[in-house]
Amino acid sequence: MPSRKPILEPYRRFTKAEWAKFRDGEPMTLDAADLDRLRALNDPISLEEAEAIYLPLARLLSLYVEATQALHRASSEFLGVSDGKVPYIIGVAGSVAVGKSTTARILAALLQRWKTSPKVDLVTTDGFLYPNAELQRRGIMDRKGFPESYDRGRFVNFLADIKSGKPQVAVPTYSHLVYDVVPGEEVLIDRPDILVVEGLNILQPGELPADGNPIVFASDFLDFSIYIDAEEADLRSWFLERFFRLRETAFRDPSSFFHRFAEMSEEEARAFGVWAWEEINLPNLKTNIVPTRSRADLVLKKGPSHAIAEVALRRL
Repeated sequence: MPSRKPILEPYRRFTKAEWAKFRDGEPMTLDAADLDRLRALNDPISLEEAEAIYLPLARLLSLYVEATQALHRASSEFLGVSDGKVPYIIGVAGSVAVGKSTTARILAALLQRWKTSPKVDLVTTDGFLYPNAELQRRGIMDRKGFPESYDRGRFVNFLADIKSGKPQVAVPTYSHLVYDVVPGEEVLIDRPDILVVEGLNILQPGELPADGNPIVFASDFLDFSIYIDAEEADLRSWFLERFFRLRETAFRDPSSFFHRFAEMSEEEARAFGVWAWEEINLPNLKTNIVPTRSRADLVLKKGPSHAIAEVALRRL
């Protein structure tokens, strides 16, 4: 009898219909109006998809949170210490225009309304970008969104403070209107049960030191990580679609950093959009974002319509 080959596939893969069964009768606590408020500009998520994909995911995460809290209580009892609650941190990563913000907002809203009524906060890594003046000083303004454009030390310290249960941890505020960090403006995160963190590069491990000394990365603080995946051609199409929708809306505001694109001809604007994708977003995707996909606990694969076609859950 031939011997069986070991299973090396790290993920269990599910179709949308298979994954939807894990809802297990949980009631949907969001309605169509909630989705209109939570979804990003060009992410046409339906209530049916939220029920099929995000409701089962919220159920899974609530089970993971409860199990982690129980493990923490057991550890504290063993050590004879009382450290208080340890926030559960969920990371959401993926390309520009893939729908990270929609996923993060919907998950946060569902978890916030779970029967255990946890305190849930949501932050994005945009606030940890260096200010434009600093990016210009370093000569990397055209690499905004690449790992080196973030104050990674400050971001790691933020996550460490959250994990240690520190109250009133500050997050810098970022304005997409002016395309910059807002000087002196912060949001305070005060000991949530669950923190959802959304960003391009949060799954990156970074380079390990040759001397073997301990070093921590942002990904070390994540209890569960989600990667939103899609084909390059679809991402390009969604990016350009979003760019043109913004050109007709937010870019028309005279105070917008991108106001000049609203005044360009359609041909000129399209040329810039294609350049931004080909020269900035695509290289960042290939070099820094896609290589982190295999580190995620869950991968949501989207099809051309933005709908999720497959869910891959890492085996424990």
